[in-house]
Amino acid sequence: MILAIDVGNTNITFAVMEGLETKASFRITTKLQRTSDEFGMTVMGMMSRKGVEPEEIEGVIISSVVPGLMHSLTSGIVRYMGKKPLIVGEGTKTGIKTPTSNPKEIGADRIVDAVAAFELYGGPVIVCDFGTATTYDLVSQEGAFLAGITSPGIKISANALWNDTAKLPEIEIAKPDSILAKDTVTSMQAGLVYGCIGQTEYIVKKIIEESGLKNVNVVATGGLGRLIAESTDVIKVYDKELTLKGLSLIYDKTVRNRG
Repeated sequence: MILAIDVGNTNITFAVMEGLETKASFRITTKLQRTSDEFGMTVMGMMSRKGVEPEEIEGVIISSVVPGLMHSLTSGIVRYMGKKPLIVGEGTKTGIKTPTSNPKEIGADRIVDAVAAFELYGGPVIVCDFGTATTYDLVSQEGAFLAGITSPGIKISANALWNDTAKLPEIEIAKPDSILAKDTVTSMQAGLVYGCIGQTEYIVKKIIEESGLKNVNVVATGGLGRLIAESTDVIKVYDKELTLKGLSLIYDKTVRNRG
Protein backbone atom coordinates (compact mmCIF):
# COMPACT_ATOMS: atom_id res chain seq x y z
CA MET A 1 0.00 0.00 0.00
CA ILE A 2 1.05 3.59 -0.59
CA LEU A 3 0.00 6.94 0.82
CA ALA A 4 -1.20 9.24 -1.96
CA ILE A 5 -1.45 12.95 -1.10
CA ASP A 6 -3.29 15.47 -3.28
CA VAL A 7 -2.59 19.05 -2.19
CA GLY A 8 -5.27 21.32 -3.61
CA ASN A 9 -6.00 25.00 -3.09
CA THR A 10 -8.84 24.27 -0.68
CA ASN A 11 -8.17 20.83 0.82
CA ILE A 12 -5.39 18.26 1.17
CA THR A 13 -6.56 14.70 0.55
CA PHE A 14 -4.65 11.76 2.01
CA ALA A 15 -5.48 8.26 0.77
CA VAL A 16 -4.06 4.85 1.52
CA MET A 17 -4.10 3.14 -1.87
CA GLU A 18 -3.74 -0.53 -2.76
CA GLY A 19 -3.55 -0.47 -6.52
CA LEU A 20 -6.56 1.53 -7.68
CA GLU A 21 -8.55 0.83 -4.51
CA THR A 22 -8.79 3.39 -1.73
CA LYS A 23 -8.40 1.59 1.59
CA ALA A 24 -8.70 4.69 3.77
CA SER A 25 -8.85 8.42 3.20
CA PHE A 26 -9.15 11.71 5.06
CA ARG A 27 -8.96 15.42 4.27
CA ILE A 28 -7.72 18.53 6.00
CA THR A 29 -7.95 22.16 4.96
CA THR A 30 -5.04 23.66 3.04
CA LYS A 31 -3.20 26.07 5.34
CA LEU A 32 0.32 27.40 4.90
CA GLN A 33 0.89 27.86 8.65
CA ARG A 34 1.25 24.18 9.64
CA THR A 35 4.62 22.98 10.85
CA SER A 36 6.25 19.71 9.85
CA ASP A 37 5.35 18.30 13.28
CA GLU A 38 1.70 19.23 12.79
CA PHE A 39 1.61 17.52 9.41
CA GLY A 40 3.44 14.46 10.70
CA MET A 41 1.29 14.03 13.79
CA THR A 42 -1.91 14.63 11.80
CA VAL A 43 -1.03 12.00 9.21
CA MET A 44 0.06 9.41 11.79
CA GLY A 45 -2.98 10.05 13.96
CA MET A 46 -5.44 9.86 11.08
CA MET A 47 -3.92 6.65 9.73
CA SER A 48 -4.06 5.11 13.20
CA ARG A 49 -7.76 5.98 13.50
CA LYS A 50 -8.32 4.32 10.12
CA GLY A 51 -6.55 1.16 11.29
CA VAL A 52 -3.46 1.61 9.11
CA GLU A 53 -0.02 0.97 10.59
CA PRO A 54 2.98 3.00 9.29
CA GLU A 55 4.93 -0.16 8.40
CA GLU A 56 2.15 -1.13 5.99
CA ILE A 57 2.96 1.91 3.84
CA GLU A 58 5.49 1.12 1.11
CA GLY A 59 5.92 4.68 -0.12
CA VAL A 60 4.41 8.15 -0.41
CA ILE A 61 3.56 10.20 -3.50
CA ILE A 62 2.46 13.84 -3.52
CA SER A 63 0.80 16.02 -6.15
CA SER A 64 0.65 19.69 -5.16
CA VAL A 65 -0.51 23.02 -6.56
CA VAL A 66 0.50 24.88 -3.39
CA PRO A 67 4.32 25.18 -3.34
CA GLY A 68 4.36 27.18 -0.10
CA LEU A 69 3.50 24.26 2.17
CA MET A 70 5.60 21.55 0.51
CA HIS A 71 8.65 21.96 2.74
CA SER A 72 6.67 21.43 5.95
CA LEU A 73 4.58 18.63 4.47
CA THR A 74 7.48 16.62 3.05
CA SER A 75 9.58 17.20 6.18
CA GLY A 76 6.71 15.91 8.33
CA ILE A 77 6.36 12.79 6.19
CA VAL A 78 10.09 12.07 6.33
CA ARG A 79 10.33 12.72 10.08
CA TYR A 80 7.28 10.76 11.20
CA MET A 81 6.97 8.04 8.55
CA GLY A 82 10.59 7.61 7.55
CA LYS A 83 9.65 7.85 3.86
CA LYS A 84 10.95 10.28 1.27
CA PRO A 85 7.91 11.25 -0.82
CA LEU A 86 7.88 11.10 -4.60
CA ILE A 87 6.81 14.56 -5.79
CA VAL A 88 4.98 14.66 -9.12
CA GLY A 89 6.81 17.12 -11.33
CA GLU A 90 9.43 17.47 -14.00
CA GLY A 91 11.18 14.14 -14.55
CA THR A 92 8.38 12.03 -13.07
CA LYS A 93 7.48 9.10 -15.30
CA THR A 94 3.81 9.62 -16.14
CA GLY A 95 3.36 8.27 -19.65
CA ILE A 96 1.74 11.56 -20.69
CA LYS A 97 3.57 13.60 -23.32
CA THR A 98 3.46 17.38 -22.93
CA PRO A 99 4.13 18.94 -26.36
CA THR A 100 3.38 22.47 -25.17
CA SER A 101 5.51 25.62 -25.27
CA ASN A 102 6.16 25.39 -21.51
CA PRO A 103 5.36 21.96 -20.00
CA LYS A 104 6.38 23.18 -16.52
CA GLU A 105 3.29 25.42 -16.44
CA ILE A 106 0.90 22.45 -16.54
CA GLY A 107 -0.25 21.82 -12.97
CA ALA A 108 0.73 18.52 -11.38
CA ASP A 109 -2.92 17.83 -10.55
CA ARG A 110 -3.86 18.12 -14.23
CA ILE A 111 -1.15 15.72 -15.30
CA VAL A 112 -2.22 13.24 -12.61
CA ASP A 113 -5.86 13.43 -13.76
CA ALA A 114 -4.74 13.04 -17.37
CA VAL A 115 -2.77 9.90 -16.52
CA ALA A 116 -5.74 8.28 -14.80
CA ALA A 117 -8.29 9.26 -17.45
CA PHE A 118 -6.05 8.09 -20.31
CA GLU A 119 -5.02 4.81 -18.63
CA LEU A 120 -8.48 3.89 -17.34
CA TYR A 121 -10.83 5.23 -20.02
CA GLY A 122 -8.64 5.59 -23.11
CA GLY A 123 -7.89 8.48 -25.44
CA PRO A 124 -8.74 10.81 -26.84
CA VAL A 125 -10.23 12.04 -23.60
CA ILE A 126 -11.34 15.33 -22.09
CA VAL A 127 -10.87 15.57 -18.32
CA CYS A 128 -13.21 17.98 -16.53
CA ASP A 129 -12.14 18.70 -12.96
CA PHE A 130 -14.65 20.68 -10.90
CA GLY A 131 -12.46 21.85 -8.03
CA THR A 132 -11.50 25.28 -6.73
CA ALA A 133 -11.00 26.11 -10.39
CA THR A 134 -12.82 24.26 -13.15
CA THR A 135 -10.43 22.80 -15.70
CA TYR A 136 -10.92 21.07 -19.03
CA ASP A 137 -7.92 19.16 -20.43
CA LEU A 138 -7.59 17.32 -23.73
CA VAL A 139 -5.41 14.22 -24.08
CA SER A 140 -4.89 12.61 -27.49
CA GLN A 141 -5.26 8.95 -28.45
CA GLU A 142 -1.47 8.69 -28.16
CA GLY A 143 -1.40 10.13 -24.64
CA ALA A 144 -0.30 13.68 -25.45
CA PHE A 145 -1.58 16.64 -23.40
CA LEU A 146 -2.91 18.82 -26.21
CA ALA A 147 -4.75 21.67 -24.52
CA GLY A 148 -6.10 22.96 -21.23
CA ILE A 149 -8.82 25.44 -20.36
CA THR A 150 -9.20 27.05 -16.91
CA SER A 151 -12.20 28.88 -15.51
CA PRO A 152 -13.39 29.95 -12.04
CA GLY A 153 -14.86 27.08 -10.05
CA ILE A 154 -18.45 27.16 -8.85
CA LYS A 155 -17.38 27.98 -5.29
CA ILE A 156 -15.19 30.86 -6.48
CA SER A 157 -18.13 32.25 -8.42
CA ALA A 158 -20.45 31.75 -5.45
CA ASN A 159 -18.03 33.50 -3.09
CA ALA A 160 -17.83 36.44 -5.47
CA LEU A 161 -21.62 36.70 -5.45
CA TRP A 162 -22.12 36.89 -1.72
CA ASN A 163 -18.88 38.67 -0.85
CA ASP A 164 -19.10 41.40 -3.47
CA THR A 165 -22.81 42.14 -3.34
CA ALA A 166 -24.49 43.73 -0.35
CA LYS A 167 -27.80 41.87 -0.34
CA LEU A 168 -27.04 38.40 -1.69
CA PRO A 169 -26.74 35.73 1.05
CA GLU A 170 -24.36 32.78 1.36
CA ILE A 171 -26.20 29.75 0.01
CA GLU A 172 -25.88 26.02 -0.46
CA ILE A 173 -24.65 25.12 -3.94
CA ALA A 174 -27.40 22.87 -5.28
CA LYS A 175 -29.32 22.43 -8.51
CA PRO A 176 -32.85 23.86 -8.23
CA ASP A 177 -35.75 21.95 -9.78
CA SER A 178 -36.19 24.62 -12.44
CA ILE A 179 -34.11 27.38 -13.97
CA LEU A 180 -37.21 29.59 -13.63
CA ALA A 181 -36.25 30.80 -10.18
CA LYS A 182 -38.76 32.70 -8.08
CA ASP A 183 -36.68 33.72 -5.04
CA THR A 184 -33.17 34.94 -4.27
CA VAL A 185 -31.69 31.61 -3.16
CA THR A 186 -32.93 29.55 -6.11
CA SER A 187 -32.05 32.44 -8.42
CA MET A 188 -28.42 32.24 -7.29
CA GLN A 189 -28.41 28.44 -7.39
CA ALA A 190 -29.81 28.46 -10.91
CA GLY A 191 -27.23 30.93 -12.14
CA LEU A 192 -24.32 29.06 -10.56
CA VAL A 193 -25.25 25.49 -11.42
CA TYR A 194 -27.01 25.91 -14.75
CA GLY A 195 -24.31 28.39 -15.72
CA CYS A 196 -21.63 25.77 -15.05
CA ILE A 197 -23.60 23.12 -16.93
CA GLY A 198 -23.91 25.43 -19.93
CA GLN A 199 -20.23 26.33 -19.77
CA THR A 200 -19.27 22.67 -19.61
CA GLU A 201 -21.41 21.70 -22.58
CA TYR A 202 -20.14 24.56 -24.71
CA ILE A 203 -16.46 24.09 -23.87
CA VAL A 204 -16.53 20.32 -24.36
CA LYS A 205 -18.29 20.66 -27.72
CA LYS A 206 -15.92 23.46 -28.78
CA ILE A 207 -12.85 21.37 -27.85
CA ILE A 208 -14.13 18.47 -29.94
CA GLU A 209 -15.03 20.77 -32.84
CA GLU A 210 -11.68 22.60 -32.97
CA SER A 211 -9.53 19.52 -32.31
CA GLY A 212 -11.28 17.51 -35.02
CA LEU A 213 -11.01 14.39 -32.86
CA LYS A 214 -13.62 11.65 -33.03
CA ASN A 215 -15.03 9.36 -30.34
CA VAL A 216 -13.73 11.52 -27.51
CA ASN A 217 -14.31 10.22 -23.99
CA VAL A 218 -15.30 12.85 -21.40
CA VAL A 219 -14.46 12.12 -17.77
CA ALA A 220 -15.37 14.33 -14.82
CA THR A 221 -13.98 14.50 -11.30
CA GLY A 222 -13.79 16.99 -8.43
CA GLY A 223 -16.01 17.79 -5.50
CA LEU A 224 -18.93 19.21 -7.50
CA GLY A 225 -18.29 17.05 -10.54
CA ARG A 226 -21.11 14.61 -9.80
CA LEU A 227 -23.67 17.44 -9.68
CA ILE A 228 -22.63 18.61 -13.15
CA ALA A 229 -22.09 15.13 -14.61
CA GLU A 230 -25.60 14.05 -13.66
CA SER A 231 -27.04 17.10 -15.43
CA THR A 232 -25.48 16.82 -18.90
CA ASP A 233 -25.05 14.16 -21.56
CA VAL A 234 -21.65 15.45 -22.69
CA ILE A 235 -19.96 13.88 -19.65
CA LYS A 236 -19.73 10.10 -20.00
CA VAL A 237 -18.07 9.13 -16.70
CA TYR A 238 -17.82 10.63 -13.23
CA ASP A 239 -14.87 9.29 -11.21
CA LYS A 240 -14.64 10.82 -7.76
CA GLU A 241 -11.21 9.29 -7.08
CA LEU A 242 -9.61 9.98 -10.45
CA THR A 243 -6.71 11.97 -8.97
CA LEU A 244 -5.91 9.35 -6.33
CA LYS A 245 -5.95 6.62 -8.96
CA GLY A 246 -3.63 8.73 -11.09
CA LEU A 247 -1.18 9.07 -8.21
CA SER A 248 -1.18 5.31 -7.70
CA LEU A 249 -0.58 4.72 -11.41
CA ILE A 250 2.31 7.22 -11.47
CA TYR A 251 3.87 5.59 -8.41
CA ASP A 252 3.76 2.26 -10.24
CA LYS A 253 5.37 3.74 -13.34
CA THR A 254 8.06 5.68 -11.51
CA VAL A 255 8.97 3.50 -8.54
CA ARG A 256 7.80 0.02 -9.45
CA ASN A 257 8.65 0.55 -13.14
CA ARG A 258 5.35 -0.83 -14.41
CA GLY A 259 4.32 0.58 -17.77
